[in-house]
Amino acid sequence: MYQYKAVRKGDPLSRTARSARKTLEDRIPGGPDGRRMLLIGFIDKCGTGLWATATALYFTFVTGLDLGQVGLLLAVSGAAGIAGAPLGGRLADRFPLVRVLIGSQLLRAAALLALLTTDDYLLLVLFSAVGALPDRATNVLTKLYAARVAGPDRIRYQAINRTTSNIGWTLGGLGAAAALAVGTTTAFHLLLIGDALSYVVIAALTLRCAEPPAPATSRIAAASTDPAPTAKPSNPWRDRSFLGFTAADSVFFLHDSVLQVALPLWIVHATDAPVGLAPLLMVANSALVVLFQVPLARFGTSTEAARRLLVPLAGLFAVGTLALAVSALGGRTLAIAALITTAVALTFAEMIHTIASWEISVALAPDDAQGAYLGVHGLAQSTQRFVGPLLMTGLVSAGPLAWPVLGAVLVATTAAQNRLVLRRLPEPSLSVAKVTVSEH
Repeated sequence: MYQYKAVRKGDPLSRTARSARKTLEDRIPGGPDGRRMLLIGFIDKCGTGLWATATALYFTFVTGLDLGQVGLLLAVSGAAGIAGAPLGGRLADRFPLVRVLIGSQLLRAAALLALLTTDDYLLLVLFSAVGALPDRATNVLTKLYAARVAGPDRIRYQAINRTTSNIGWTLGGLGAAAALAVGTTTAFHLLLIGDALSYVVIAALTLRCAEPPAPATSRIAAASTDPAPTAKPSNPWRDRSFLGFTAADSVFFLHDSVLQVALPLWIVHATDAPVGLAPLLMVANSALVVLFQVPLARFGTSTEAARRLLVPLAGLFAVGTLALAVSALGGRTLAIAALITTAVALTFAEMIHTIASWEISVALAPDDAQGAYLGVHGLAQSTQRFVGPLLMTGLVSAGPLAWPVLGAVLVATTAAQNRLVLRRLPEPSLSVAKVTVSEH
């Protein structure tokens, strides 16, 4: 009879397994808690992908709202969500970060499940608005946790996080597509419950995460021209240069609205390209992020390197917006080629902007108020999510010349932000990443 033998510590198989595990640990910064937070982000995006695609359809077909009511509900919840980022950052400065993160995740689940209890319009608006607050806050809280646990490797960590999140979002979207093909009320309810359960699961996983060490002293934030810090914590609302940086970032985040809102509308209303090209471009966007986000991270491993990325970012914005205008000149082949160029250029702009924004925002945040600063910076994306769709519909209506104008605004904004960040860097500029913990 064959007898199984335990693998000894010195056996080649054991050494290979340990080597493979060590390689994985070396590739993913942040230790066990960093890897656990990546899993949390993946599950979060799987759940979000399930529900995000079906949200408007749920309110239309299940609760019976008309188009105007759905639009107002989404606008109100979007406006409420703007406050979530600074609120989450402020709470993270006052309470243990892990506890705040768990509370945020559970509140997201509760607000979502509350939608199942009523068809009353005012209550639906209320529950949606309440859910938007922790939803936006969670983005800031996870960013803050990653910055502290990954330390100087935060850029690589954030790149891996975006890659896994995109995979999760795609898987969730595929699940939603299958459920929407059924189209029953039960299918919609299952999508909502699936998203809520994902929040409960990640809250349980977050319980296993240790509280990250507090940030150490920052050399870059100390180089600010603002008044020297006192015993009172720094206030981001009085830091004009940081507010300027955040305002510029909100303009850069328009790439999200161009890809998700303007591009499909533009294909339908202004070009000879087939309507089916729109979802294919969205798939290409996700695929490019999965393939290139991590390799590109090596170009932004310090604050100075991240600042230099603003130059190619300006070029990508210019190419993407000009190609969008060219797509309306006529002809199916030209339209398809120009739209693909737009999608590729703006996807690389998205990846480069993510690297630069992540590194610079963390580096400029004083350590005595890191949560508050990153919370205020979170307003950039929240505001874009609210204003961006409205702006995009206006640009689509304005015609082809609107896109070069948008491109010029984006290029000018990169130049302004470049100068602003350069003034905040130490003299002479250091190519050493800020250490944010006692070591995304």
